[in-house]
Amino acid sequence: MSGSVVGMTNSTFPTERPAVTGPVFEPGDPGYDAEVAGFQTAYTHRPDLVIGARHAEDVRATVEYAARYRIPIAVQATGHGLSVAADGGVLISTRRMDEVRIDPVARTARVGAGVRAEALISAAVAHGLAPLNGSAPSVGVVGYHLGGGLGILARTFGYAADHVRSLELVTADGRLRVLGPKDDLFGAALGSGGNFGVVTAMEVDLFPITEVYGGTLVFGSALVEPALEAWRQWTVDVPEEMTSAITMMTMPDVEALPEPLRGRYLATINIAYLGSAEAGAHLVRPLREVGERLTDDLRTMPYGDTHSIYRDPPFPHAYTATNALLSDLTADASAAFLDSTGPEAPVAAVAGFRHLGGALRRPGPAGIAVDHRDAAYNARVITAPDAPGVRDCHAQVAKTLAPWTIGHHLNFLYGAGDWSGRAQTRAGYAADTYARLRDLKAQSDPANLFRYNRNITPSRTGGLDG
Repeated sequence: MSGSVVGMTNSTFPTERPAVTGPVFEPGDPGYDAEVAGFQTAYTHRPDLVIGARHAEDVRATVEYAARYRIPIAVQATGHGLSVAADGGVLISTRRMDEVRIDPVARTARVGAGVRAEALISAAVAHGLAPLNGSAPSVGVVGYHLGGGLGILARTFGYAADHVRSLELVTADGRLRVLGPKDDLFGAALGSGGNFGVVTAMEVDLFPITEVYGGTLVFGSALVEPALEAWRQWTVDVPEEMTSAITMMTMPDVEALPEPLRGRYLATINIAYLGSAEAGAHLVRPLREVGERLTDDLRTMPYGDTHSIYRDPPFPHAYTATNALLSDLTADASAAFLDSTGPEAPVAAVAGFRHLGGALRRPGPAGIAVDHRDAAYNARVITAPDAPGVRDCHAQVAKTLAPWTIGHHLNFLYGAGDWSGRAQTRAGYAADTYARLRDLKAQSDPANLFRYNRNITPSRTGGLDG
């Protein structure tokens, strides 16, 4: 297959439909809007055709159909990480592919393309096991791993992508392949999102974890700066069994929140520690010594309750975000970051840092496309997408952190249009990794059918250079 993807309008879209068992939707059909809707509401796919895949054969048949007519393909399970919305083309909705199979002896789980983290956690804890999930229970497991997977226990176990046993991948030629660590496309897919095809299922490692010591420490506006500085110094030498983050934001003034939190600028420190409550309490003592906490709910909790550590919003909403992987977090860097994102900044932001290092620094399996493992911190800024000055805000944050920035984490880049251009994508990888991925893209998807993502363009003629 060679040549570029041909843009189509509704009037030129083929009348033939792929032979699938799942529902098929076109614009205007009942159910179309519900099928294309995702967790991210700022940007919505508007494809010419939607396939509600029920199993891998539905996906394979749809990709084969799209390749025949040179139609670009988008894929969505939950829509959390939507970065480029499809305008036309085919959308494969995988939400129905929600099977979870646990092998308690091998300590693995086989998950379908539509499985959410909460379903995998629930299935695993029934066997005294736990996956390497992120902070939000409604995130899709497959997409999370394909973006690298920076989890709540990341400093202890490393990137979730490093703990994938196998992938079932439908490639641009319409073939369903079962891939393992010795296959080039296996490593290329893990860390590059959906650039190399549609993952219909994957097998991931589980771990014998039943409890975590964790929760939140929340400090009021007068203690935001001291809390950030205390956390920054504290992270320098904590053990890798401790994974943490700090977030600064002005809380909404709504009745759903406890009165002490409403409308206030706060700092929240999130803690997840694999160890005893006594050891955990000893480790966090320097943080508690900052001063009065509006919330302090650190405790030993069942693994199934770890969603409470970050309390990510459970409802769909609109957002855009940028992030930077940092070589260090100096006092000057953190102070400048607060100035750029704090309550006096022109754009309201949810801003903060995640502590990296530990097991994240270790080399991953050969070929895994997750780079910049020497990063010590990840800085994140989340804003409303339509706020006046939001692009200037993101640009200012990038400028502020530039002396320490070594790359981006692609799972935490949310935007649209030129915000998701090649420069940002390229910065997510080391130069040799990016070149290798472009060569593999040219071999496996030269027409760039899988382009509604943080796109890696083919290295040779035959693809869209978008």
